Amino acid sequence: MTYLPNIIFAVILIAGIGYFTRNIKKIIQNIKLGREVDTSDNKAQRWKNMARIALGQSKMVKRPISGFLHVIVYIGFIIINIEVIEIIIDGLLGTHRIGLDVLPAQVYGFLIGSFEILAILVFVTVVVFWIRRNVIKIKRFMSAEMSGWPKNDGNFILYFEMVLMALFLIMNATDTTFQSLETGNIISQYLSPWFGDNAETLHLIERSAWWLHIVGILIFLNYLYFSKHLHILLAFPNTYFGRTNLKGQFNNLEAVTKEVKLMMDPNADPFAAPAEDEGDPEKFGASDVMDLNRIQLLNAYTCTECGRCTSECPANQTGKKLSPRKIMMDTRDRLTEVAKNIETNKGEFKDDGKQLLGDYITHEEIWACTTCNACVEACPVSIDPLSIIMEMRRYLVMEESAAPMELNNMMTNIENNGAPWPYNQQDRLNWVNE
Repeated sequence: MTYLPNIIFAVILIAGIGYFTRNIKKIIQNIKLGREVDTSDNKAQRWKNMARIALGQSKMVKRPISGFLHVIVYIGFIIINIEVIEIIIDGLLGTHRIGLDVLPAQVYGFLIGSFEILAILVFVTVVVFWIRRNVIKIKRFMSAEMSGWPKNDGNFILYFEMVLMALFLIMNATDTTFQSLETGNIISQYLSPWFGDNAETLHLIERSAWWLHIVGILIFLNYLYFSKHLHILLAFPNTYFGRTNLKGQFNNLEAVTKEVKLMMDPNADPFAAPAEDEGDPEKFGASDVMDLNRIQLLNAYTCTECGRCTSECPANQTGKKLSPRKIMMDTRDRLTEVAKNIETNKGEFKDDGKQLLGDYITHEEIWACTTCNACVEACPVSIDPLSIIMEMRRYLVMEESAAPMELNNMMTNIENNGAPWPYNQQDRLNWVNE
């Protein structure tokens, strides 16, 4: 019976990590539903982007207040969770604060003291975040797409963080062995008197806080799969695979390039039949998630729903329906729906009569975009909503011939007159005579 707590701990740990691993595999499978894209170029720049943007939070601090608060939570949460290593070892081996056995008391005290300071800073910062969302009600958190689950999700994660930080401090405050060292208990020494001096009660509270803390961390880890806070993990690959070319540079469709070369080749036969091994022509643009590439689907999973993109969008600021954040959220929701469809139908997608364009994202949203790249520039984790918008525009223009009248007129003028204006080429210089 002595080993029962250790066995229970091992089972909980294996189950928690196992479920997390299973869900990460699902995400990878879902991302692979997209088209392959070559990201083997500019490796040095990609590593630099990941180190600077994901690890260094360089784009986050462009808004000083929220950026500084986020950095506190980011650094604090990562460093504090170093102690999880000790908790796991103690839980598996049945030891208590094994760090004291391998480190000098002063060094151990310095580490735990640092964790306690960070814990109280994280707690206070998370409370500030909660106030910003629910009391001050900052505009970018009050958009239509942020009602229901997205709003609750943002609050749930804040509650999680508050509880985990509180449990860490309570665990230290009620640990009589740790408090007797009188080192490292920088914050917890002031909390200790709140729990009295009964040894049995203190031990019960300490053990309860210890178990709740580690179980809470495992629950938090697995909650990420269902939450926008998946960006905690995906920000790193997303910034690595993010675009390294100029933001204003769009990719060329290989099929279109081939057609243009064929038209410009004086020796080519425009009526020649395609080669037998060419297969069916590729679909132009994207109408559903499987038409997007894997980086765009990774973008959708990485979206933090912070709303910086939407708050910077000039179309949104002028009252138009477009919200770049909603574009990413809709893409993720549709991808989740498609993945469930495939799972239900044993590896095959059964047409459900829906698609991303039209059922999730409207034509009005797509054509409201000014392609200014403000959303791309504002995103703290290098998400590119514009690339998805442009793929859907391509589909509408090249597959459905469903461009707005103004655009159709312009394209007709270019075709007939070699310019966007409705003037014959011979009349171009008539303005000189006026």
